[in-house]
This record gives sequence, structure tokens and C-alpha cells, in this order.
Amino acid sequence: MEGAFLNGQMLIAMPGIGDPRFERSLILICAHDAGHAMGIAVNRPVEGLTVPDLLERLEIGATAEMEDDPVLMGGPVEVGRGFVLHTDDYRAEHSLDVEGGLALTATREVLEAMGGRGRRPRRSILALGYAGWGAGQLENELRHNVWLTCEADEELVFGDDHATKWARALAKLRIDPKFLSAEGGRA
Repeated sequence: MEGAFLNGQMLIAMPGIGDPRFERSLILICAHDAGHAMGIAVNRPVEGLTVPDLLERLEIGATAEMEDDPVLMGGPVEVGRGFVLHTDDYRAEHSLDVEGGLALTATREVLEAMGGRGRRPRRSILALGYAGWGAGQLENELRHNVWLTCEADEELVFGDDHATKWARALAKLRIDPKFLSAEGGRA
């Protein structure tokens, strides 16, 4: 059963997913076992909110030069909580290892590191909220063709061209989005 879990894989929302919160979403699965699944959407910027803005609002003074990277909407669960998906060259006491050289941390410590008050991760994104599934829920959605899966890579996870990430993930599977239909068939 271990091989059936999707830790470190990308979920690609199929057209007609039926939930506007996930239309054209690309989600990195951070944890998946028999009891639950949890992931972070990596292609849904929060309009008008950047990482430096959020750090300033949280009174975390940035001591390092920072890009105006957008804060992302990681999913509809716990949207008031921040999650930092980052390369595993940065570790905190409560970091969650994700496959493929990635980790997830949801502490103030990682925000301070991003602002330059400690050893920073080589690459990172800051997301509000996460996507979550109960026991068997994600597996059921996969059986019903709600999601496709593909291998994660750093550019899909951390790249700043959010508008094309969904199509680029499909291209990894050699699928042209214009040939996908929201209607499913049965053989």
C-alpha cells in the first residue's frame, strides 16, 4: 500500500471539477496515508498580497532583500494559517518532510528565516490554507477522474508563472488542455 500514496506528487484538477475553489488548480501533496491527505495549491496567488507585505503585517522585519513574491491560496482549509513549502535545505523542529527534497513548515520561525533572520531556504512559497481530504476521499476522487497526477519539479512548485503552471503540468503528461473535456464517458 505504501506505493499507492502520493506524497510529493502533483494533483492536476480536471476541467469540470465542480468546485470553483479548485478550477485549474495544481496541488502538491505534502502528506498522504490511509487516514488523510493534505496538499498546498501552488498556482493560486492572492491578489494584492505579497510575502513582504504579509511579513510586515505580522511584524516580522525583513533584514534581507526580498522579492515581491505573491502569497498563494493554498486551499480552503484553515485559510487564516500560513504554510511555507520550501526546499529541504532549511529545517525547523516541526518541519514536515515531503518527498523530492521538499519540506513544509508552519511556524513563525520559518517566516523569520524567509525575512533574513536566519538561514533561509533556497526556494520557498508562502500559502494561506491547505487542501485536505479524509480517509479514502482523495482515492475516490482519483477513481472518478477529478484529478490527474504528475511528478513534481521545482519550477512547477516554486516558479512564478502561476498562470501557466496547470497547462505545464498537463504537458508533462503529454496532454494538451484544449483536448480535455469536462464531460466524462463510460466504456
